[in-house]
Amino acid sequence: MKDILGQAIHDHYHQLASHKLWINNQYGPKEEMPIDIYFRDEDDMPDIEWLAMNECRGTILDIGAGAGSHALVLQERGFDVTALDISPMAGDVMTARGVQKVVKGDIFKYSEQKFDTLLLLMNGIGLTGTLENLKVFLQHIKSLLNPGGQILFDSSDIAYLYEESGLPEKGYYGELSYQYQYSGQKTDWFNWLYVDEKTLEPIVQEAGFDMEVLLEDEFKQYLVRLTVA
Repeated sequence: MKDILGQAIHDHYHQLASHKLWINNQYGPKEEMPIDIYFRDEDDMPDIEWLAMNECRGTILDIGAGAGSHALVLQERGFDVTALDISPMAGDVMTARGVQKVVKGDIFKYSEQKFDTLLLLMNGIGLTGTLENLKVFLQHIKSLLNPGGQILFDSSDIAYLYEESGLPEKGYYGELSYQYQYSGQKTDWFNWLYVDEKTLEPIVQEAGFDMEVLLEDEFKQYLVRLTVA
């Protein structure tokens, strides 16, 4: 798939273009994704992300690290953090911004090292795409955990999107399809998952994890910690 998000991050960092990044969806009008959200300082991050970084411990793998903002904060705090992203251009930007350990690759194929904390923020768990793929993903990343390790991620209940139309009759309502659009180019459509707490809990238990909800806000966004049962 075209590295459109990486191109947008690259162009923004190097001040090469002023194009807008759009996200097309299958439930409403296209939405602008402000590119500077990937370049936030710690003070501009929401409470969920603050708490997640405060709960990190030991060696850390920041999965889907984007432009490396969370990795930079953790690195400044003295953590040994590796930032992983499938986008080569985003990886280049992270290196340019000072992230010391950058891996360009697919988390589903990564097996080089084990960590104490696996971190997925900004609904990074969405990269699993579907509930079935989430189950596969959980088994894979369990193999990347050191004994006593943890997985931290946030997601949200998006039932509010269907208040007028009603929930879909087939499939899980948090399994969505998106497409990036930037500078006259579009990616292929890709699956992205938002999973509510009640749906998530039996899945993680079946995968052999204990689940602890660390924070839930008024918008039904929440942060969880998974540990091997």
